Amino acid sequence: MQQRASDRPILRSKVFLYITEFFSGMAVMAAELGASRLLAPYFSSSQIVWTIIIGTIMIALALGNMWGGRKADKDPNPDKLYLRIMIAAVWIALIPLVGKYLIIAISGLLIVTVSTNFLIVAAFVSCMIIFVPPLFLLGTVTPGLVKFTTDSLKDNATIVGRLGACNTVGSILGTFLPTFVTIPAVGTFVTFLIFSGLLLALPIIYFAAAKVKRIASAVSIVIFVISGILSPLTGFAFWEGNLTYEGESIYNYLQVKTLADRTILSTNVLFGVQSVTMKQGGLTGLYYDTALAAPALADHADSALILGMGTGTYARQLREYYPKMSIQGVEIDQSITNLAGRYFDEPSDIPVSTYDGRAWLEGTSKKFDVIMVDAYQDITIPFQMSSTEFFTAVRQHLNPGGVMVVNMNMISDGEGSINQALQATISSVFNVGTNFESVVMADVGGTTNRELFAKAPSSERRTSSNKVIEDNTMQRSAQASALQQRTEELTGDAELTDYMGQVASHLVTVDRGNAGDASLVLTDDKAPVEVLGMRAIDELIAQQSGPYKEMLRTQGISGLMKMQ
Repeated sequence: MQQRASDRPILRSKVFLYITEFFSGMAVMAAELGASRLLAPYFSSSQIVWTIIIGTIMIALALGNMWGGRKADKDPNPDKLYLRIMIAAVWIALIPLVGKYLIIAISGLLIVTVSTNFLIVAAFVSCMIIFVPPLFLLGTVTPGLVKFTTDSLKDNATIVGRLGACNTVGSILGTFLPTFVTIPAVGTFVTFLIFSGLLLALPIIYFAAAKVKRIASAVSIVIFVISGILSPLTGFAFWEGNLTYEGESIYNYLQVKTLADRTILSTNVLFGVQSVTMKQGGLTGLYYDTALAAPALADHADSALILGMGTGTYARQLREYYPKMSIQGVEIDQSITNLAGRYFDEPSDIPVSTYDGRAWLEGTSKKFDVIMVDAYQDITIPFQMSSTEFFTAVRQHLNPGGVMVVNMNMISDGEGSINQALQATISSVFNVGTNFESVVMADVGGTTNRELFAKAPSSERRTSSNKVIEDNTMQRSAQASALQQRTEELTGDAELTDYMGQVASHLVTVDRGNAGDASLVLTDDKAPVEVLGMRAIDELIAQQSGPYKEMLRTQGISGLMKMQ
């Protein structure tokens, strides 16, 4: 028997319909914010990933609006509407339990089948499978409620306006509460459960009042409870059995792993290490070691600023090898700073400002001998810290003869690559006037990192041992000797001195000619670093997945399964 809104006492006052619209709007935005946090540890939180999330959800809502409108006209049955809401709520409740497994399964399938744009395709497919179905169902809510709420054409515009207002207010809360309250307090998984629970309460109350769909309601509650119990038991990196810490902040996914010789911080479960501390001290084997050339390349080594302090790896290295340097750190994520003191032995006497690196730089008049730029959110480069305006500000905050060192976390060369763009941008700022050979770079062996050093003009005559950057005719052996000599003078450490010889032998001068086309120079107005960065990551993934693709091509799935 077909039911109408007038047959359900709970709908006669129409208040429950407005409440339904409110919580539906809240659930949509909460799911969207949750989607970004669910995907970020695997695919990054770049604007590209955000675009995929917003686009797929908008598609789902649009299709849901169209289909829901037709259904409301042909079959104006509120029972079916609230059943769709129940299914959507249960689906969202299951996302923290099964979503991470689906993402890994999708990624594993695509990495051996997709040749280009892996991250984009994987993020899109994950969104389509995980989030489109429940958001499509929620898209049917508004047209259905308009049908059940409107009694005549006389006041239909007023009623539609009220429904729209309820949806908007709910969406506002669904935007702010996850970001500033629930995700920082209880994490992404519990956030999904909170908002799916609020949404599930609507059909449960509706069907309880109508005394129908009792089995469906009971099953929904059981599924919700099971997901609520099991979801928090495993994290984003569910295959890891020895994590020291896994959590989230407003900005990042955070993972701490303790190994035999070191403790590491990762903000992405698939790509890279963001910070490390060596339990016995010494060199790390990572890009921080190469970056230790900056004080030796500078005219003086008395002060350092680290933009992107992380857990203080570079600060600890400077403190160990250049103990007389004063160090200032800037880190936007207070949660990372907290982890630095808890797990990474960050020196307590090094001040760390919780601030955006560029904003902090523009708000101070202090100058430094060394400025380290290592500001990344997960695996992406903030566009505002890759432009000529930013690097100009860095240069203005260097003492005469001071050195900026930039960590470029992806070795990507060729026409139009992200590194060519960064090199062109930095060269345009530092290779000016008579300072034509002030930018050099060195790849970090065994990693995907490249360190770029840019030196400000000096105000004094330098000794020959400190002419590593300026003298373009110097042979690499002489460069190595000079950098080693300077390191020995400053630190007296034999291991670091020997390593600086290796770094110097790999130094390559970057001038305005070989930096590439001037059109690649990045500005605040035009800095497509995320698109360029995705291309670089795509290249790295293609290289790493090559053997697996070949095995799949030659021996099929059985051969792939046997690969270690």
